[in-house]
Amino acid sequence: MVDQTGTLSSADIASLSQKLQDFEARKGSQIAVLIVPTTQPETIEQFSIRVADAWKIGRKKVDDGAILVVAKNDRHLRIEVGYGLEGVLTDVTSRRIIDEDISPKFRSGDFAAGIGAGVDRMMRVIDGEPLPSPSRSVNFAHNLDDLAPVFAVALFASIGVGGFFRAMLGRLLGSLVTGGIIAAVTWFILGSAALAAAVGVLGFIVGFIADLFSAITPGTGRSRGGSWSSGSSGGGWSSGSSSSDSGSFSGGGGSFGGGGASGSW
Repeated sequence: MVDQTGTLSSADIASLSQKLQDFEARKGSQIAVLIVPTTQPETIEQFSIRVADAWKIGRKKVDDGAILVVAKNDRHLRIEVGYGLEGVLTDVTSRRIIDEDISPKFRSGDFAAGIGAGVDRMMRVIDGEPLPSPSRSVNFAHNLDDLAPVFAVALFASIGVGGFFRAMLGRLLGSLVTGGIIAAVTWFILGSAALAAAVGVLGFIVGFIADLFSAITPGTGRSRGGSWSSGSSGGGWSSGSSSSDSGSFSGGGGSFGGGGASGSW
């Protein structure tokens, strides 16, 4: 949900964003909403298909994405539909959603209610279409804040629990075993091999470096074995996300062919 006009309240945006995320988790299909001041010099049809192609809404090879674009100053709106939904969210159905659910509320000035009603009806229509079940993949753009606890636990495990394995197996092998265990647990919980590999590598690196630092004799800058020294402290690791709803959407690789409908109010 991206509002570049400040039309919706923060509570409206949060509520609608959560509804869209819950629908994606349950059905697999992605629906995006974008409110802009104007699409000029492009028509709303040109603008919508360009945004849909750039954001790649919907799953790759399933193409089950849709986007509702509202050009507030132009008083135009459009529902752009991915290839995989054109059989159920047809041009006629999209136009009826605009005319019956969205435009009447827009004319009365209630944009939040109009968008909510339109999205709800789009969801009901898509629910009637048999689509592949959603996978357990992780959407980094949407869930970066949710992943912070995962990285925190991985750091704790690599330093604390990993110390047990490094003491038994040695620094290198112990760190490798720790990273592997962290990766396996991450994959089991989140179902993302890519994320599991990244967290596992992070656990290995942090554990290995932490063990090196723990081997330095305090106040001397030299290791207990006398073979390694450092004149400066090591770099830190931090994770954080910039502002959300920054005008972009992270899709799954879906494709669009111009299906959908436009309207005004």
